[in-house]
Amino acid sequence: MSTLIRNATILTMNDRLDVIDGSVSVRDGRIASVGPEPVARHDAVIDARGGYLLPGFVQTHIHLCQTLFRGFADDMPLLDWLRRAVWPLEAAHTPATLRAAARLASAELLLSGTTTVLTMETVHDTDAVFEALEETGLRAVVGKCMMDSDDQVPPRLREDTRRSIDESVALRARWNGAAGGRLHAAFAPRFAVSCSRALLEAVADLSARDGVVVHTHASENRDEIEVVRRLSGGLTNIEYLAKMGLATPRLCTAHCVWVNETEQALLAERAVKVLHCPSSNLKLGSGIAPIAEMRARGIAVSLGADGAACNNRLDMFEEMRLAATLQAVRVRPGALPARDALWMATREGARALAMDRELGSIEPGKRADLIVVDRDRPQLAPDRDPWSTLVYAARGSDVRLTMVDGRLLVQDFTLTRLDAAALAAEARAAAAELGRKAGL
Repeated sequence: MSTLIRNATILTMNDRLDVIDGSVSVRDGRIASVGPEPVARHDAVIDARGGYLLPGFVQTHIHLCQTLFRGFADDMPLLDWLRRAVWPLEAAHTPATLRAAARLASAELLLSGTTTVLTMETVHDTDAVFEALEETGLRAVVGKCMMDSDDQVPPRLREDTRRSIDESVALRARWNGAAGGRLHAAFAPRFAVSCSRALLEAVADLSARDGVVVHTHASENRDEIEVVRRLSGGLTNIEYLAKMGLATPRLCTAHCVWVNETEQALLAERAVKVLHCPSSNLKLGSGIAPIAEMRARGIAVSLGADGAACNNRLDMFEEMRLAATLQAVRVRPGALPARDALWMATREGARALAMDRELGSIEPGKRADLIVVDRDRPQLAPDRDPWSTLVYAARGSDVRLTMVDGRLLVQDFTLTRLDAAALAAEARAAAAELGRKAGL
């Protein structure tokens, strides 16, 4: 298939941050040209009507499996939230409910402009998530959650160390590069609190051997940090991960709300990636991460909504707006400008996943993961500055078109592959089943 998107205001997100009025030609799932309209015919022609055409958002911290938990776990701090609600619900999941969660999340993400996610699932039945994503068209790097050392988790989530490792390796063998390269597998040790040293060291060795992304949580909450200090003999989270051999450019650490200057220097020195989740950090009362300071050190900071159990939305526009405005409160207005927030949502996300040669900007040869934001919405006028408009005024419901690998998955604000109403009905039934099983 070939598609021409014409009459667009193109925010290329290239190194020069070029903004171009023109067209984008898509052929065989990749961007063929940007700017002047090509003479060659296309199978389909889409009029953007002056809308903003930009690369699809790359969310680097999501839990697709938690989408059915929306509204089950509100108004609790992190460790209570995990132990009283989220872990019992994750333990109750079945392949059918996991598929329902992944489908529902995919619909919400695609409708609001996210085309790629890094997601940490629960410890079991992760094949069901891959199967759902193969169907929905979303691009994803998926990790089976790894947990082998926490007495406070439900029995179904407490894994044998060797089995956890073997299952993660087997998932990677089955799914890495599937769906034409759209799906990949990561290692996902949950966090230091629930993982043994043996597990963390094994993951570090496997990651180094095979070049695999490692996705974990770190320094989200002060209570969690104290637990890690006790477990590690006084080390901070980042120091402990470094001691286990995990602090490399392949490590993606969600949150990093409470990282001191020594830890920030270590993150920068080892090129560890930080995944910022402002909505989740506010709702769980975790705090406000020092994003301006980390970016000033050259640390790659990208964005994610976290799970629907602690957000409760998966809208990247909300995360961009909060990321920028929270740093204005912490530091000063302009400490994280709108343009930089959009960079974090696109280029830095692709960089975190080592996909920056394929994703994150609109340039010939890159994969055609594209979105169009309608500029005719009243709340976007007068639209004086595109960066300001997109970060401070726009929202997910303004996304008119979403394309992944050149395939139209949202057109005229409507899913092309999925039935939103049917997915919502399926999700309600699946969530009721999980709530009964978890006693919530």
